[in-house]
Amino acid sequence: MITLDRESDVWTVTLNRPDKANALTEEMLTELRDVMHAAADARAVILTGTGKVFSAGADLDAARAGLATSPLWEELSTAVAALPGLSIAALNGTLAGGAMGMALACDMRISVATARFFYPVMKLGFLPQPSDPKRMAALIGPARTKLILMGGQKIDAEEALRFGLIDRIVPPEDLITQALALTVDTVAAQPDLAGQIKDMCG
Repeated sequence: MITLDRESDVWTVTLNRPDKANALTEEMLTELRDVMHAAADARAVILTGTGKVFSAGADLDAARAGLATSPLWEELSTAVAALPGLSIAALNGTLAGGAMGMALACDMRISVATARFFYPVMKLGFLPQPSDPKRMAALIGPARTKLILMGGQKIDAEEALRFGLIDRIVPPEDLITQALALTVDTVAAQPDLAGQIKDMCG
């Protein structure tokens, strides 16, 4: 349910459970976390999905069985944030719930125009993962973060772009091509130089 394409210095990690809206199971989260740890050797990582939805968040049956409060979510986003290379979330569709964490932890996010963004954990009786509100607030500010997490708002791609939650809207057929194009300069640069610039950006 996770596919990995290790094309030279760029790794493309794909959520591949389109029949279930790429809803995440414990097995998928574990594999994603382990791939991100291994990707410390990559110069760039692209995170994307198959189908019309990037991820609906936790698989509902698994969430009810305890996955909603699993430390795996935080372990995954921490591993993404720690990547020494450039990380790009290439969002092929809607991003919801706990799946937001790994996208927020990426260095940048590009999205198709049909994507929607929402994080309804409060409605379901759970807290968001600890780092998610902080990372979201760093991108879009505290009030807009509360709009999503406490106001329960579902925002579209245009509003997400205005907020700064995503960095660019691209046609679906160009999503991966444009993500790859964003990695070219980093891959061509001296690794230490690219790494230092990433650290300087915070």
